[in-house]
Amino acid sequence: MRICQGTASASAAPAVLLGMKAATSWRSVVPQNGNGHRAEPVEIWKARSFIRDHFADEISLGMVADTVHLSANYFSEQFKKFTGINFVEYIARLRIEKARELLGEADLRVTEIAFAVGFQSLSQFNRVFRKVSGQSPTGFRQALAHSDHPSGRGRRLSVKMRSHCGRSC
Repeated sequence: MRICQGTASASAAPAVLLGMKAATSWRSVVPQNGNGHRAEPVEIWKARSFIRDHFADEISLGMVADTVHLSANYFSEQFKKFTGINFVEYIARLRIEKARELLGEADLRVTEIAFAVGFQSLSQFNRVFRKVSGQSPTGFRQALAHSDHPSGRGRRLSVKMRSHCGRSC
């Protein structure tokens, strides 16, 4: 199962645009025991850590399963059991989460963001973004631009978008 087929230019983009690791909010996906500690096997924890570090690269179920020394079938079953979603969906959500962060930066084009977070094509990115977020990447960016974001990012985006299209969007 191949998730991303990067090209030389697409694989160079993550290193430049994604200087930081993925957000850690994915902890909420994993069941917790009463003490607040992770209630998942160490292999699943290691796999999620590996995925967070390499989500923008070409990554496959088999590659991650090999990393944690489990068969692909067993890993797939255990991964879904402890995260509540399958491997492909997990990676898609992680990539979209990072893309949503990057869409707040007006100087990056949607295409640059799509390749930076590990998608192999803009159409695939748009389709998955809409499925996960309920709106297009451009619609998300416009909604963010019109919101009263505490960082003031919305106002800055509005000005840049106005200068790009010649009118207030």
